[in-house]
Amino acid sequence: VQLQASGGGLVQAGGSLRLSCAASGSIISINSMGWYRQAPGKQRELVAVITSGGTANYADSVKGRCTISRDNAKNMVALQIASLKPEDTAVYYCNVRATVLRRSYYETGDYWGQGTQVTVSS
Repeated sequence: VQLQASGGGLVQAGGSLRLSCAASGSIISINSMGWYRQAPGKQRELVAVITSGGTANYADSVKGRCTISRDNAKNMVALQIASLKPEDTAVYYCNVRATVLRRSYYETGDYWGQGTQVTVSS
C-alpha cells in the first residue's frame, strides 16, 4: 500500500489547514484511516481516526477544532484543522489499516505515509 499525503505547510496561529491522503495498491478493503503527528522530541500521537463506517475519534487536544473525513470510493482521508496553535506544529502522518492481496492470500496490516510538515507560527 502506498500512501501519498499532501497539504502541509506554514500557517499562522488561528488559521486552518487541510491535509489529504490517498491510498493505492492491491487493497481489498480499508478498515480505519487516521492521522498521527510527531513533534520534535515527542512520541508519535494519534490526532484523529475514522472507521469504515464513518465513526470518528479525536485526540482531546484537537476536539472541536478538527474534522476527519474519508472517501471510501477513492481510498482517501482528509483532516481539517481550524484554530491552529503553535503546539500543533509537528510532522503529520497518514495511517491506514488495510487488507491487501498478496500472491495467494490476504494480509491485514498498518501502513504509513511519508509524513507532511505542519508549522504553526505565533
